[in-house]
Amino acid sequence: MTIARRTLPMLALPALAAAQGWSPTGPVRVILPQNAGSSGDVLMRQMAEIMGRELGQPVVVDNRPGANGALAAAQLMAARPDGQTVMLAGVSMVAFNQHLYRNLPYDPLRDFTYIAPVTNTAFVAIASRQSGITTLRELVERARAQPERLNFSSAGIANTTHLAMEMLADRAGVRMTHVPFAGSPQAMQAVVAGQVEAMVSVLGIALPLIRGGQVVPLAVVRDARTPVLPDVPTQAEAGVAGPIIPGWFALVGPAGMPEAPVTRINAAIRATLTDATMQQRLAAQDLEALIGSAADIRARLERDSQIWGDFIRARGLRLE
Repeated sequence: MTIARRTLPMLALPALAAAQGWSPTGPVRVILPQNAGSSGDVLMRQMAEIMGRELGQPVVVDNRPGANGALAAAQLMAARPDGQTVMLAGVSMVAFNQHLYRNLPYDPLRDFTYIAPVTNTAFVAIASRQSGITTLRELVERARAQPERLNFSSAGIANTTHLAMEMLADRAGVRMTHVPFAGSPQAMQAVVAGQVEAMVSVLGIALPLIRGGQVVPLAVVRDARTPVLPDVPTQAEAGVAGPIIPGWFALVGPAGMPEAPVTRINAAIRATLTDATMQQRLAAQDLEALIGSAADIRARLERDSQIWGDFIRARGLRLE
């Protein structure tokens, strides 16, 4: 099922009409399974003011990082399904974790109500200046000559930044050593400081450091080159073909949310993503707005869960 990038404002009117019977009665709490300064945190704080205006109540971001989303999930599952508490969930939390963890304390399909797709982001492979690596081919050749001697950082075990590099290494036929950190800012700083040779980062987070010359871009992990880094090749152009890691976010609520708040919040997300100011912010970070229904994001989840679940099992990336 295709999720269109843009929807004319009039298409949201039926949804708004259907949801006229529900409005939030106080601030809407958005639980975030990520640290302050992470890609999801930046995105949600940019959206909060516009979304709050659409809903008629403030939108408050509540950072609850830890356990690759399990702490945030527990908070959401304990909340009433009345639309006052929702969560910005990343693809790793709802599509990957069920394949990674033997005892996941939540079921991503049973325990959440899917409200709306939000955005999708591209990733970029980068190297430290100190490594002397300037192309993806050089990274692969050095890793092949020195198996497991090169280190790469990530925003955490089983995070998308981890799986993206695992897939890249798998398709290139090389082995590198994973050094996980407690979030993207810390993982990125390890590259800047030369503590690790490389990482695959969310593009928007890496852009300021790339433009400032603090890290070296090797390849964008997406199907086509990006306008924000037009001279940087895609992963395939750089010689490593393979599935592109998804980087989408979705808004979810506790299980059992009624249709009225789901429809109203979905309409608020659509209006926020098509707002002119928000579109400029998304374009600056090379973020794709995903305008769609709850059914759309569930279909995307099921597709990515199958593709990456197979890879996780083949790679033996099971966690307790």
